[in-house]
Amino acid sequence: MTRLIDLPALSQLVQAMGPAALIGQFAQAIEADFLRWPEFDKSARSACHSERGVIELMPVAGATHYAFKYVNGHPDNPARGLPTVMAFGVLAEVETGYPLLLSELTLTTALRTAATSAMAARALARRNGRCMALIGNGAQSEFQALAFHALLGIDEVRAFDVDAAATDKLQRNLADWPGLTVVRAASVQDAVRGADVVTTITADKARATILTPDMIEPGMHLNAVGGDCPGKTELHPDVLRAARIFVEYEPQTRIEGDIQQLAPDHPVTELWRVLAREAPGRTSEQEVTVFDSVGFALEDYAALRVLHRLAQERGIGRDVQLVPSDGDPKNLFGRTRGIGSAARLRRVA
Repeated sequence: MTRLIDLPALSQLVQAMGPAALIGQFAQAIEADFLRWPEFDKSARSACHSERGVIELMPVAGATHYAFKYVNGHPDNPARGLPTVMAFGVLAEVETGYPLLLSELTLTTALRTAATSAMAARALARRNGRCMALIGNGAQSEFQALAFHALLGIDEVRAFDVDAAATDKLQRNLADWPGLTVVRAASVQDAVRGADVVTTITADKARATILTPDMIEPGMHLNAVGGDCPGKTELHPDVLRAARIFVEYEPQTRIEGDIQQLAPDHPVTELWRVLAREAPGRTSEQEVTVFDSVGFALEDYAALRVLHRLAQERGIGRDVQLVPSDGDPKNLFGRTRGIGSAARLRRVA
């Protein structure tokens, strides 16, 4: 049987564990898989673009498991009462192709994105930073704040969004979170002034310049999350040119990330090489680092494996017969008559 984790089941798991704890487990699993980077069969995601958004498939395979995620990005969806991002995914056995897990990945994507951001910042940001600017206070903003609080010790978040209601929502949701203060900023400039980390996570599908060179201070770490498809950016190209840039999977980021604005040969470093100590991360306290994050399938692979383990340990979700797993495997036609095995077929006849 295939285990199904729908949104109510995943929500119950997050409530039981706490979002920070689950983000921590995701970060640990993602880092472990990044350290095995060369072992995976990887490719850039397949994308179907329309005037209103994008629909993507994100596959990856290791020696024992295969995973994919279906995900969209439609910035106008909130006006229709729908999330900007919606997703689901599958974890399957490589040996048999059998689907082990079918899971919601909308909430999970927010959790694993935050986990990846914090994991990268642990490797790239200055140590002992306490202040983060959070530009874009939509659906993923709380998860980013909690990840940096739990995994890096950030205790002050300076929040700004052109939609004041989004910042209201962020402050309301995190008002009672122990040890974390959310301060409303009057502008992007106000938010980033003196920040150790700047996270940009805006939703508009446009070539935007959220951060310009005059806003950047020595030693900042920029966590650029919102630029994640062709024609969608957040950083002025001169901000990128003046920084050291780190990416997930370079062939994908060249197409979708902020570095799509740069020359194809502009140097970048894949994050797994820093984690594996094959390449340096930050080289000085004054250096500006950029994690140009577009999201990569290996992060979903890691998250799905964590969910599959937790489903087994905690009894989360329910089993469904997604594919035939009993009776005569050659008698598929019998299924059209509500018959699950060759023996049953003979009895009915």
